[in-house]
Amino acid sequence: MILLNYRRTRRRRLGVAAAAGGLLAALLTAAPAGAVPDPGDTPVAPKGVSKSAQAEAREAIENGEIPGQDQIVHSANIEHVANIPKDVLPGTNSDLAFQGRYAFAGNYDGFRIFDISNPKTPKTVAQVLCPGSQNDISVSGNLLFLSTDSSRSDSSCSSTTQPATEKSSWEGMKVFDISDKRNPRYVAAVETACGSHTHTLVPERRNVYVYVSSYSPNATYPDCQPPHDGISVIKVPRNAPEKAAVVGFPVLFPGEGPDGGGNPGGPTNPGVSKTTGCHDITVLPSKDLAAGACMGDGILFSVKDPEHPKVIDRVQDNVNFAFWHSATFNQTANKVVFTDELGGGSGATCNEATGPNRGADGIYDIVGKGDKRKLVFRSYFKIPRHQADTENCVAHNGSLIPVKGKDLMVQAWYQGGVSVWEFTDSSKPREIAYFERGPIGTDQLTFGGSWSAYYYNGYIYSNEITKGFDVLKIKDRRTDPARWVHLRELNVQTQPDYFD
Repeated sequence: MILLNYRRTRRRRLGVAAAAGGLLAALLTAAPAGAVPDPGDTPVAPKGVSKSAQAEAREAIENGEIPGQDQIVHSANIEHVANIPKDVLPGTNSDLAFQGRYAFAGNYDGFRIFDISNPKTPKTVAQVLCPGSQNDISVSGNLLFLSTDSSRSDSSCSSTTQPATEKSSWEGMKVFDISDKRNPRYVAAVETACGSHTHTLVPERRNVYVYVSSYSPNATYPDCQPPHDGISVIKVPRNAPEKAAVVGFPVLFPGEGPDGGGNPGGPTNPGVSKTTGCHDITVLPSKDLAAGACMGDGILFSVKDPEHPKVIDRVQDNVNFAFWHSATFNQTANKVVFTDELGGGSGATCNEATGPNRGADGIYDIVGKGDKRKLVFRSYFKIPRHQADTENCVAHNGSLIPVKGKDLMVQAWYQGGVSVWEFTDSSKPREIAYFERGPIGTDQLTFGGSWSAYYYNGYIYSNEITKGFDVLKIKDRRTDPARWVHLRELNVQTQPDYFD
């Protein structure tokens, strides 16, 4: 059921009762007709909630204060134009990338390629079985990159799970040739320290540099030893991707001792993640800038020399941020939006008990010039709709909506849905549109919702963890100018200069 003018108000008591070898891909061609800080291959198991939380969820649905189970609701300025359910890849849907008329959708079991030349009727082009969470995905030219952040028996697409304590276990980056979209070809694998939870491309004409984000070292893991206070840098020659290799491990958090120099976390900073690497990095190549969301720290750094990134500034929020998850620049590079993945993506944190400042976005202005630039906090943004305690909800992956003179963003909030919001005034952010489904259930907290929601060539695309691939159309005078901006390729963590 779709309610075009559905009105939602914050329910004052909702959520108060409980705070919360072979490199051969198995290609499955269809008929052409998370971020979870503890990585793993299997979906997040449902969690029990109190009977009072169950009763509150049911009562809120009956009173029309939240949508019914799986019911679709959205603001009047958003249209739901298509949904393509999961097919042969049953795992958790993850990140998205785009190139020309194709969308590439990660899944813990591999990846799927859609033809989106008609966004209202996307067609499956190929599905590749290659298990290994998270399968964070990017594309550049004829190459596709896939992150593996779970311990595997080997680097093949037929590998099985294997303990990280075994030296023979493998985690890292996989590279595919996608010159034939119907038949992707696995061409390279590069093992990286602590695997690859996410990755970011720094593309050049002859080579593609890959910044590999990973974390959570352990003295018992032979290939993931503490301190893990930097990122792996992979160099991939475009004409010989099979020669891809790690070319460096720049330390971003220098410090004495076994833990490096990042945020120490608890008990020094209770409730804050200890920094043992980065979760996600976004680069703005046109400005030679990057922003890193690194567990307990947010950083701004220069990528003028991509093999040797240089930290410019570093900030912490030990009051409201638990886990610095991702970063987005505005187009003029004088602001950064950092997200806090409170609860690891599997918690119910969009309720009154959690409040408006935790599990939110933090908006920072970039002030000063050159190496003296500083990140200055301005405000928080969180969706203005309380969710039930049976819905995992927290700030997650999003992208800019390219409108000159405006700072507009679309963002995934797991079961909080998809939010479109404005931060032109970085001290007064506001939501201007939304799309969401009701809770998956009312008896337990089941992991689901929108993992990534990105704007690409006139439409919003969302990879929904359990429901599949959604296509949305926003019709609003504030966002309408973006429809004239068309890109040939989009990896959101490699932000384009939309107006160049």
